[in-house]
Parts: sequence; C-alpha cells; structure tokens
Amino acid sequence: MSVGVKKYYGSKPAKEWLRLVKDPYHGLEFLTTMTFIQKVLPPSGRILDAGGGPGRYAIEFAHLGYYVTLLDLVPEMLKKAKTQLRRLQLEGRVSLLEGSICDLSNFKNNRFDAVLCLGGTLSHVTDPKEREKAVDELIRVAKADAPICVSVIGRLATIVTELIDFPEEIETEIFANLASTGDYDGSAGFAPCHFFLPDELRDAFKNKHVSILRMVGLEGLASGHRRELNSLFKNRPKAYRIWIDTHLQNCTCPTSVGISEHFMIICRKNSVKGKLNKNH
Repeated sequence: MSVGVKKYYGSKPAKEWLRLVKDPYHGLEFLTTMTFIQKVLPPSGRILDAGGGPGRYAIEFAHLGYYVTLLDLVPEMLKKAKTQLRRLQLEGRVSLLEGSICDLSNFKNNRFDAVLCLGGTLSHVTDPKEREKAVDELIRVAKADAPICVSVIGRLATIVTELIDFPEEIETEIFANLASTGDYDGSAGFAPCHFFLPDELRDAFKNKHVSILRMVGLEGLASGHRRELNSLFKNRPKAYRIWIDTHLQNCTCPTSVGISEHFMIICRKNSVKGKLNKNH
C-alpha cells in the first residue's frame, strides 16, 4: 500500500496543494470540512494533522492560532508544506514529521487537543487490519474530550464517477472489485484505495473509546455536479450562496453523506476510560 501511495502522491505535491482551491466545486470539500471541524475544536491547543499532505489544513489552523503537527507518508508533500510555511512565515506554528497514520508511536498517549485525518488518507490504507490499527492510533494520541475528525472517499460516488467518466471500465474486474468490496489496487491511474460506505466508517469507530457526534457529506448533494456548481458560482452568485447555505443545512442527512465524494466522521474521545459509545 505505502509504495503505491508514495509513488502516486510523490509526483503530485503541487497538484495536491491546489486541489482544494482549484475551483468552487473542490472548494466545497474544504469549506464543509472547516465549517464542521471549527464547531468542535477547543479554543486553543495542539492539533495532529495526520496524513495532511502539503499542509492546506495545517496552515489554515496555524492561521487560526493553533499549533499543528503535520504528519505525512510522502516526503515530497512535506517538502511542499515546508515551502509554503516558509513563505507564510508560519514555521513556528507547524512542525513536520514523515510517517504513517498506522504507526503514531512517536507520540505519547493523550498528546493532542484535536486529531484530524482528512482528505481521504484513511482510504489509502487498503489492508483492513492496518485500517483498524490506524483508527486505534488516532484515538490513542487524542486527549480525553478531544475531537477526532476523519474523512474518507465515498464508494457510491466513485461508482457513479465510473458511469460518467469511465464507462469502459464497468465490464472489468476493477469495477467488479470496487462495487463489491470498495477495494482498488492502483492499477488504473489512481493510488491504491479503499472506498468507504458510510456504515463502514461508522463501524470503524464503534466500540472504541469515542462518542460519534455526526457524519458529514463534504460535497453532499453537489457530488458529481462539478460543472453545474462552478457555473452557478460564475453566473449566479446569489443563487450560489443560497445553494451553499442549503448544502450546509443538509449535508449531515444520511443521503447526503452516502452519495458524497468525501465524507467525514466527527467523534469525541470519551473522558472516562472504559466508557464505550453505546448510542451509535
């Protein structure tokens, strides 16, 4: 898994840095993520941005006054982050560390005031046991009562993308595996990946020492409608603002979560050791 991910993302640090700001549609993932994370963050403290790539989120939280540890598997991503931090004079607020979300042994238990794993990083852990280990590690390093926010790439939206953009793949084993298991081996132009159903992500955090607060569809009802959303932004700005408000009001609905290209789970680590999440 790590070899394929490193190879794919190692050639794309500039592209990944621009991904969330390249157009209004891609910006919807960033806007929705920030909106919901800021609802649960403490007013100050240290954040772990696990798998944070070139630092788009780390830099945003540094601007907001937090101290951030940015961990990523891909050295080229960290090099890009270092360049941006230097340019923005934020080196003192963001520390960089190369490593995997499956092994956070550099950090003690209960280290961070918030733990983030955004942009689909957990989706690139293709082995189920390693994914479970990653979830355990993300929870372990969070302080009691700290928020833990993890976003993944959605399976249903990916299946629809196959219909729209890659219909020639529908008769192949690639599509069969994707549709039945969510697994993709990295053989057709993207990094190795596991595409999630919402219940899979929820189940990954069940019976852990967390309370699940909500699930959020980051593109929500706009998923798959890049051209239409970008056109609305360009040609009808008032309608675009109304759409964004409507999106934010509805993106926690199960349907919006299920069809979204990316969706996020927001948890809080339980303050009493041994207390399990019994309500979800």
